[in-house]
Amino acid sequence: MNIYQQDILDHYHHPHNQGVLVGATHRFTVENLSCGDKVTVYLVVESERIIKAGFEAEGCVISIASASKLTDELVGKSVKEVENMQPEYMLELLGIELSSSRLKCAHISLQAAQKALAPETFDQTGVESQIMDAGESVAG
Repeated sequence: MNIYQQDILDHYHHPHNQGVLVGATHRFTVENLSCGDKVTVYLVVESERIIKAGFEAEGCVISIASASKLTDELVGKSVKEVENMQPEYMLELLGIELSSSRLKCAHISLQAAQKALAPETFDQTGVESQIMDAGESVAG
């Protein structure tokens, strides 16, 4: 087992930032209907910068480890930086190659974070939670 695989297993067994983030200003849920992975990302945003991030997830090793690693990385980033992240960022973050069937597992938490920050996600009350199939476009 290489160091990247061990890191992924560590994030799976001991995920960082897991659980409902009380006081979240942004929230979104994405579900991969083909495999059952489901990730909700919670963010606290102040002055266009993410100051806290958390998640809840049900799914495989890759989806949970990706959410753990991504929420570590999001803290301190601007909303614009997160909006501009490409799916390839998640592969770099994981440090491993994935089969095409596992790519959605790696991308699901980024999809949730980007949709949480999207202006069309919000209604008059602020925080909004919706479910989107992971097969849909991040920008869609």
